[in-house]
Amino acid sequence: MANTVRIGVIGTGSISQAHLDAYRNHPEVQLAAVADVNAARAAETARKYNASRSYGSFDELLADPEIDAVSICTWNNTHAPIAIKAIQAGKHVLVEKPLSLTVEEALEIQEAVRSSDRILQVGFVRRYDPNAQLLNRFAQLGEFGEIYYAKASILRRLGNPGGWFADVTRSGGGPLIDIGVHVIDLIWYLMGKPKPVSVSGNVYNKLGNRSNVKGLSFYKAADYDASLNTVEDMANAMIRFENGASLLVDVSFTLHASKDETSVKLFGTKGGFEVDPEVKIATEKHDIMLNVVPQTDDKGFNFVRAFQEEINHFVASVQNGTEPLSPVEDGVAVMKMLRAVYESAEKGSEIRLD
Repeated sequence: MANTVRIGVIGTGSISQAHLDAYRNHPEVQLAAVADVNAARAAETARKYNASRSYGSFDELLADPEIDAVSICTWNNTHAPIAIKAIQAGKHVLVEKPLSLTVEEALEIQEAVRSSDRILQVGFVRRYDPNAQLLNRFAQLGEFGEIYYAKASILRRLGNPGGWFADVTRSGGGPLIDIGVHVIDLIWYLMGKPKPVSVSGNVYNKLGNRSNVKGLSFYKAADYDASLNTVEDMANAMIRFENGASLLVDVSFTLHASKDETSVKLFGTKGGFEVDPEVKIATEKHDIMLNVVPQTDDKGFNFVRAFQEEINHFVASVQNGTEPLSPVEDGVAVMKMLRAVYESAEKGSEIRLD
């Protein structure tokens, strides 16, 4: 078919399954190849998803002329080099969040994209959730007025995946860069992407990975090693924007809390809304305050549905040559905020952004 997009998936870890499943569901996608440093695992994944080829390195996959676009589902520290080489090889790119480990790497990726005619989409999957799109449409129509304050929490009491997630040389950080990135980006997007001007943050290494805790199970990376943990277990930050709006966020892998907590709330001059744990709108009508619950298929975030929408959007962007909803420039902006939190914590002072 003329519109078929031939896809290569780089990395076969846990997050790749969401990409592979969504590509398999797309009628105009041919899953052409899979690559992983573990060649046997790449071959096994290729068989499972009926990909015609598998490779033991991403360089081999990028050299394949019969691949139009790639999903990068590897360790965070490899995102930048693989993305740049993929763009230079003439492939369109969907790269998992975060875009890179550093701002400098993010800017290098941006330069590579701008110097090409290829598309790069950052995997900010929360933007693609239908409920997020519904709320964004309401915001764009002025339903909430000026959105001037937001707060978000993703607090796990026991949830350090270990493995590469807990190795700062590969991950770049702990809960802030792993799960905090999702809510920081989502809120920034729903606020209309105002320019961030300053960040004040803290990170804590108080509890470690708490591998000694009994009685509760949690997700563990394939290379889980309880003896390795060089990332923070908790972080918080205040981010201020040029328009006067502010964002307060806290995230943890481990915390002495009574339960896990996920909460995302935004407040405006004419109304407010909650994204997590369920979608709710707070507003006023005829001098009465109202709580409104949109009637949608999902009360809250639907991981599978959002990933399918993200993949659908990427494929359409490749087919039509249009800029994606989460372009490289947004990945750079979010990386500046994330690294500023770590820098602020290290220096013990507020960080001003350019």
